[in-house]
This record gives sequence, structure tokens and C-alpha cells, in this order.
Amino acid sequence: MTNREAAEMQMSELDLLSSMFPSEEEFTVTDQLAVAELKHYAENESAEMPSSKVQFILNVKPEVSNASLVEFSMVCALPFKYPTVLPEITVRSSLLSRAQQIHLNSDLKTYLMQNCSVTTSNAVQAEDTTFTRLWIYSHHIYNKQKRKNIIDWAKELSLSGFCMPGKPGVVCVEGLQSSCEEFWSRVRRLTWKRILIRHREDVSLEGGGHAEIQKQRKFPPLEEKCFDAHGARGNHMDLGQLYRFLEEKGCADIFQMYFGVEGH
Repeated sequence: MTNREAAEMQMSELDLLSSMFPSEEEFTVTDQLAVAELKHYAENESAEMPSSKVQFILNVKPEVSNASLVEFSMVCALPFKYPTVLPEITVRSSLLSRAQQIHLNSDLKTYLMQNCSVTTSNAVQAEDTTFTRLWIYSHHIYNKQKRKNIIDWAKELSLSGFCMPGKPGVVCVEGLQSSCEEFWSRVRRLTWKRILIRHREDVSLEGGGHAEIQKQRKFPPLEEKCFDAHGARGNHMDLGQLYRFLEEKGCADIFQMYFGVEGH
């Protein structure tokens, strides 16, 4: 199945869900921009792949007569390659303790792997035999907590790359596809003036394994890179130095994708 066919199937499923659950109290798409990108990609052969996963929430009321409040929520995200890989589903409820929710969601994931048309081996193969590099652009990255999150999450997910804070902000992460997508899912939930994936690279890992992953990496474990900060607030980087840094890493062509001009 091609990526565009997968996008068309996702749009069909969203249409079906909206007809089955017409009330916003039951079915809510949490990112309309992601749906618009997906629709544009499905309908235009020249369109780039969407930068965000489609995510939605299904609220389920228990089958009891005196139930006046929503008791269960299913938070769903559709990976880019869905339905050839499993959806990401998390069940939440105020009636369950944290331990109970963890146990429930673990059982749910096992059930999906064992009973859905996507087998465990297919799902693992799709995510864990692909090396991904994401080039993320932000209007600015100032907040210290956000900068800490970027570094901590990259470390947790075994991602390499770099983060250039300031205005504009640049983040590059590289590693297993599943880890990169989890990183992006977390980062984009934070409050930003503007943030998007400017470019992505996906490489099939021949045989997989740690050695093959390391071979594909162009950067060390993710760290902040500052290039002679200047300006009134000390928040503008020397883009010439950024270009030379990218050139050293064999990524000089990325500069024009970010800024629309050739680096020098």
C-alpha cells in the first residue's frame, strides 16, 4: 500500500467515525490542521507528506441508566503509515487509578497486536527497521523548560541531533522512526507560536541492529548548539556558522529548505 492510499483510507475512516458519532461530545478531532494536510496529501500527487499525525478523541458513556458524565475517553493517533501499522490508542478514565490505566492500556496494545490485521512483526518491522531524521522549524525557542524537554526527551528516546535555540529555532533529531515520531508527538503538544517539520528523511535499515543505526547517524547525542548569539536580547544566531556546521555534517542542502536562500 502506498502512502497516498493509506492517507485516503485514513480520510475514509474519519468520515465514517464522524457519521457514527455526530456529536462533538462523542467524537472530536484535536488537530484540524493535521486533517487538512492529510486531505491535501491524499488529493494531490505533488503534495508533501503531512507533518503531523491525525489525532482524535472518542468519549464513551457506560451502559447504565443513571450515567450523566462521560466516564471513558479513547485518545487515538494514526501514524503516517496506518493502516499498515497499528493505531496508537490510549484509554483514560477518572474511575481508574494510574496503575489500572497502565495495565488496561498494556492489555489493549497486546489485544491489537494479536487480533488486528496488522501483525506484531509487521508493526515492528515498519517502525523499527526505518531510520528517520526530522528537521523541525520553530518561530522561536526561548523557554528554558521547553529546551530542557527537548534534550531530555531525545536522551530518553536514544535520539541524536541538535537544537539551536533563539529566533528562529531549529531542531534536528535522528534515530528509529518510532522514536522520532514519539519525540515529535510530545514536542508539538507544547505551546508554540509556530512549529512544523520542514523536512524528513527515512532510510530503510538493512537487517537493522545497533551497528546499522549508528552508521546512519550524522550527529552525536542531541545537544544545544549556539552560534555567536547577538541582537538586543541575544537571541539571534549567526546563520553563517549554522551553515558551516551543517556543511561539516553533510547536510548543507537543508539550509535552503529552512531559510529559502543558499548558505555561504
